[in-house]
Amino acid sequence: MYPWLWRHLPGPAPVRALILAVAAVAVLAACFQWVFPAVAPYMPFSDTTVGE
Repeated sequence: MYPWLWRHLPGPAPVRALILAVAAVAVLAACFQWVFPAVAPYMPFSDTTVGE
């Protein structure tokens, strides 16, 4: 997958690296902003039994 991305991005190597870094940050931000909060209620580790 990574060689395919590298070959299909425009520009010289530094520009490609910058584009990949920005894309990785965008994916990580989207996960923390929308994906993880949407999945959190379905995770079993939020069901604590301490104090019952």
